[in-house]
Amino acid sequence: MIQGARPVIPPHSCQVLFRILFRLVLLITFATFGSQGFGKSFATLLALSAVFCTVTGAMRREPIFGPALTHWDEAAIYALGDHVVWSVV
Repeated sequence: MIQGARPVIPPHSCQVLFRILFRLVLLITFATFGSQGFGKSFATLLALSAVFCTVTGAMRREPIFGPALTHWDEAAIYALGDHVVWSVV
């Protein structure tokens, strides 16, 4: 690595990206077995995940517009996914 060069993705952001992908896989798995159908179950789980990440970000007092990804960014991704799923269902 060139001295003084910054990494493209901060190390903490890599952990957040892994957490997002892992949680999406879990949500898809649980939504598959939902009694209301995949779309409604997945949208509900995405909404609950967005609320959970919002509460976690507020409790940890993470910066909303920081240089690295946080729970706030994760909540925004889940809320956007919830909006997209509800518009399709």
